[in-house]
Amino acid sequence: MPNFAGLEDEFCQKDTAKVWLQSIPYDGTSTWGKGADKSFVPFLDALENMELYDIETNSEVYHEGVHILDPITEKSTPEAVFKAIYESTTELLKTDKFLTFFGGEHSISIGIIKAFYEKFDNLTVLQLDAHTDLRPSYLGTPYNHACAVYDASVNTNLIQVGIRSMDISEMKYLNKEKTYFAEEIYGTTEWMQKSIDQMTDDVFITIDLDAFDPSIMPSTGTPEPGGLLWNPTIQYLRKVFEQKNVVGFDIVELAPIKGLKGPDFLAAKLYYKLLSYKFKFNGK
Repeated sequence: MPNFAGLEDEFCQKDTAKVWLQSIPYDGTSTWGKGADKSFVPFLDALENMELYDIETNSEVYHEGVHILDPITEKSTPEAVFKAIYESTTELLKTDKFLTFFGGEHSISIGIIKAFYEKFDNLTVLQLDAHTDLRPSYLGTPYNHACAVYDASVNTNLIQVGIRSMDISEMKYLNKEKTYFAEEIYGTTEWMQKSIDQMTDDVFITIDLDAFDPSIMPSTGTPEPGGLLWNPTIQYLRKVFEQKNVVGFDIVELAPIKGLKGPDFLAAKLYYKLLSYKFKFNGK
């Protein structure tokens, strides 16, 4: 496994790195655009070609150390994938590392989130996504990407941002008071603090890259129009890190398009920006 961002070994040692990065290259339940299982190498390539000084936070967060774990490669069935991810994450949470995950499609989050809410009482899950992903089951399994946060909606304080697509059957599971539809928040900022005020102290963030508008993020399985843009999104995420204890995050659904590097770079920049916020604001 290559070093994070092509860094020297001293910044990537497993024991001393404060951040662990888990790749889960699974794309077994996506139903339209494929390729999320092939996103980690383009993501790492973009990181290697990105400036590692963050202007906004005046920091070089890589000095905290980032170690890339061996990937979870189980892909036989959705149930087996869920079990492997859940058991692995449960073990990882016994360490004092800041855990981060890179998909793969959004079904990988189900096992991750379950492990987190079993460790952190009264956990908030903040979901940035084009889709509600609230089906209890889809195509014969509760571990489908269309079910990514149904379990979280039952067992955590779920807040959904950027939503602009859903099936009517999901309406019964939707908490409208904690759902921020893309068309309603476009061009406004009041929703940012309102949503943060609804959060508990500990927050896990799950980011489906289709939350972003396809003008800046076309490389995803379902590029829904009308999505989030870069600056308002990172301004919002900064506020979350400033006010809450972010206990981990995942980024999913990058499906690289050959010859189009911008979206890969966006994913890399987003990942690094979240780390910069975490260690700048110390989670509070």
